[in-house]
Amino acid sequence: MIDRRAAGSGLTSGILRTATSRGPTVTYALIALCCLIFLISPLSGFDSSYATADALLAAQAGYFERWGVIPSELWDGSAHALLTPLTALFVHGSWLHLLGNMLFLYVFGAMAEERMGRTEFTFFYLACGYLALVAYAAAHATSDQTLVGASGAISAVLGAFLYLFPKARVTSLFPFLFFLPLRFPAWIVLIFWFVLQWLAVRSAGSGGPGVAYLAHVVGFALGFLYAWGRYRRTDRVKTPATATEGESQP
Repeated sequence: MIDRRAAGSGLTSGILRTATSRGPTVTYALIALCCLIFLISPLSGFDSSYATADALLAAQAGYFERWGVIPSELWDGSAHALLTPLTALFVHGSWLHLLGNMLFLYVFGAMAEERMGRTEFTFFYLACGYLALVAYAAAHATSDQTLVGASGAISAVLGAFLYLFPKARVTSLFPFLFFLPLRFPAWIVLIFWFVLQWLAVRSAGSGGPGVAYLAHVVGFALGFLYAWGRYRRTDRVKTPATATEGESQP
């Protein structure tokens, strides 16, 4: 999955942690867990126990309310409400939402995990994802709209990847270029993605929650700042490296 000859050439000893034959197990486990949770939820459409469309919609709404973040309820101090920014990281609203997030995690998560190590990467992912959702909820504190998805945590992975592997090359599909697969340095793709998220936050104004662009921006900033603070005294990967086998769409 990772081109070690490209990623490791010219690096100081220990800059990439030695990987076992199991590969980036945390990244794969997160993807598998998110997919499994979605498949067994009423959102996948596979559960035929709901007799009517109204019953299915009611089950989906209840599912979101139980496991997602409701900004107006987050600050009531209940244990359940404080736990929802964590549970919401594993809940997705649709197949497109799930597959888009998992694609980004697959492309960028493996190398970030191998650089940090499995334990550190796990806490990094969960903590940054939690804080990104809390920041979004704080900015929309009166909203009753449920917030779900791993976007904040995955955005943190993108931010960390930008600092750790600024010259890694990734394949991207650009809609305005007729979806041609083109390879660019990761820093170009990720900065372009971040600017899009920031512009989306600015254009959203005070209209209330929709797509959680603010969580994306906060997560990305947290990830970049964490990597800068944690690894600024060690060498970054500066050689042109292949990130992973896969494609990303900014």
